[in-house]
Amino acid sequence: MSHVVFFLVPGVHLLDLAGPAQVFSTAADFGHPYTLTYVAEQPQVPTAQGLPLVAGLDWPALGPEDLIVVPGWRAVTLADSPAIGEASLQVLRDHHAKGGTVASVCAGAEALGRAGLLKGRRCTTHHDVQDELTVRHPGALIVRDVLFTSDDRVITSAGIASGIDLALHLVAGRHGPAVAAQVARDMVVYARRNGHEPQSSAMFRHRSHLDDTVHHAQDLIDTRFDEPLPLPSLATAVGVSERTLTRLFTRATGLTPLRYQQTLRLERAQHLISHGATVDAAARSVGFTDPRMLRRLRARTD
Repeated sequence: MSHVVFFLVPGVHLLDLAGPAQVFSTAADFGHPYTLTYVAEQPQVPTAQGLPLVAGLDWPALGPEDLIVVPGWRAVTLADSPAIGEASLQVLRDHHAKGGTVASVCAGAEALGRAGLLKGRRCTTHHDVQDELTVRHPGALIVRDVLFTSDDRVITSAGIASGIDLALHLVAGRHGPAVAAQVARDMVVYARRNGHEPQSSAMFRHRSHLDDTVHHAQDLIDTRFDEPLPLPSLATAVGVSERTLTRLFTRATGLTPLRYQQTLRLERAQHLISHGATVDAAARSVGFTDPRMLRRLRARTD
């Protein structure tokens, strides 16, 4: 079980908070339990939309598998942002130093910057405050006009609805793209947003097209990426010939169906390896019968 703690700052945007919270709550409904906790420096937190929120004052004990999310808030400039106490910033630093993940939505990147977590790392924020974030935290490597970035367990998103994309990306990394797709379908959200960043899940990178036949094929691959999926069976399932499926798939995604499946396997294997699995164990877990295939695919990305 993973703990997700949302750190709330006065003026917090409701969707910055509610979007990611809904993703993790829905994932829990599908058997991937998450405990959601809301922490602030005051018991009642005003929101940008006028609805007051109640939060706890004490941080729970957190481990490396847990996540802290800092939703964004309303401020004319980042310099006008509410004060954040040193004790809270130290919690962010300590959690990351112990192997945990820290994420931000929109202006929440400012809190990560104050904690020193953006220095030397690629990050993003809402387009309205990208220039100011660059000035306020000159050591940060700002990536402009993308939905989200991920760098050494520091994950930042552009804001508002992109917090949902960030959370789906985390669910895909932890539980596989099929679970993230299931959550997105249940939430009735567009699970095909393209972050234009290598760190974003392949499920998003290769979904920014409008070919329903290819989306159907991708749904099948997402769900069974760790199983053998012969092209004839896949083509039959979506109601076209093998040649037509290959042509449509390549035109829409830039990949063949096999290469798309391998990309999903590689992405999942990389996540498992980063969390301590051996290459052989990761290869077996994602469906490779021969670990050498995984080693070759990893070598191509180095």
